[in-house]
Amino acid sequence: MELYWLIAAFFVIALVYASVGFGGGSSYLALLAQPFFALLPDAIRPTALLCNIVVVTGGTIIFYRQGKIHWKDVWPFLVASVPLALAGGWWRLSQHTFFVLLAVTLMLASVLLWVQPAEQNAGDRWLNSLGAKIALGGGIGFLSGLVSIGGGIFLSPILHLAGWAEPRKISALASVFILVNSMGGLAGQFWGKGVALELSFIAPLLAAVLAGGQIGSRLGAMKLNQKMIKRTTAVLILVAALNILKDHL
Repeated sequence: MELYWLIAAFFVIALVYASVGFGGGSSYLALLAQPFFALLPDAIRPTALLCNIVVVTGGTIIFYRQGKIHWKDVWPFLVASVPLALAGGWWRLSQHTFFVLLAVTLMLASVLLWVQPAEQNAGDRWLNSLGAKIALGGGIGFLSGLVSIGGGIFLSPILHLAGWAEPRKISALASVFILVNSMGGLAGQFWGKGVALELSFIAPLLAAVLAGGQIGSRLGAMKLNQKMIKRTTAVLILVAALNILKDHL
């Protein structure tokens, strides 16, 4: 019965996140880490990343075909994030440390989701620096690998607040960032032998997020109220994070 609830929830999560250009990793993690599922990190981490990869692959292809992905703009954010995501995925935290770090990360993600720039800024000069882009990507990449979150939920709000580019271009970068960091983090987990998955558990979840992601990508083009979606998601993630923290402190 728990698996049926997860399948339905993952479908909805993928649909909602894909509509705003994300993969849904933060909410997959928030749900899987709830105490009543009694799942261990070696199952939670790869599940979230595999679902991320399935959802954002379609979005990345769409953005590429639309000409929104320009590699000269993208590579500075990826050059350090991918190897650091690999290192973070390889590093196996204790069960207690993982859940506490995950809860804190989810709380930070909820704040960033809630904060919305009042208007498009002209572009903060600090983010025009190559070193700043590499450092920002690398820092988020390492955290992404540790907790198995794609990282777009951190990168995208920061880019919006800094006025880095127009919204669709930021969403395109976030999709690529989530995809490559999820792959890097997952590779690190396999390298560090931190994966414990059963096909009967992961297969229906991947099918659910594939369907939800495809529908969400198309709904996103219909100009849904992204601000409302992000703020509702922020509240739900915060509640889930507090519940995880309560059980592991």
